[in-house]
Amino acid sequence: MRFLLSLLAAVSFSCAAAPFAAQVGDVRIALDSPPGFADTAFTGSPRLQELAESLTSASNRILLFAVSDADLRRFMGGDPMEARRYMVAVTPRVLERERTTPASFALFVEDSLRGFGSPPPPGTDWRKFLDGREGQQTLLAELRREPDALSVLQGIRFPTPPRTGLFAEEKPAQYALSTTSLVLLRGKPVSLTVHALYDTPADLEWIRSATLRWVDDLRRLNSR
Repeated sequence: MRFLLSLLAAVSFSCAAAPFAAQVGDVRIALDSPPGFADTAFTGSPRLQELAESLTSASNRILLFAVSDADLRRFMGGDPMEARRYMVAVTPRVLERERTTPASFALFVEDSLRGFGSPPPPGTDWRKFLDGREGQQTLLAELRREPDALSVLQGIRFPTPPRTGLFAEEKPAQYALSTTSLVLLRGKPVSLTVHALYDTPADLEWIRSATLRWVDDLRRLNSR
């Protein structure tokens, strides 16, 4: 029985890691999750679907919700996921039936960025910067700006939970990073979000490289 379960899990992970096509209006967009992550749609889990829907606006349609391979194994085994890193790809429902031109995509990008604010000056200590904006999602940097793709980095310091007792130690501050990438794929705007808890500089380097690599991979897949 254990061998059979292991075999089924291996097949499931293989299927989850394969590129697939999502129908967006009259266009099929090729999608894939980065190495080390798997799309969760194959599980058919309402819990995962609800979690994915909570991460984006109801005006968007979810194309892909990917978690780490380790988290997927935990979920499939009935254990809670750590959810330290995950990613979501969505498209605006209102634009699904329309073809987005480069000019209208540029307007879509500018409209989407409205309200993000300005990033801090180069050399800013981002943790100290976020400390002064506790509980606020804050723009930190622009990672890429091209005619068909834009990526920005945001960060947040979570509100510090109250102490539970007179002598309870104050819990250390917790931070998270996220990137938003707007990409024009086969005439359709797709928004990519990558999330990571921010404990060390390695988390920052990971989210930067993972975001830009994912954007490049999806553009390559859809150039054929």
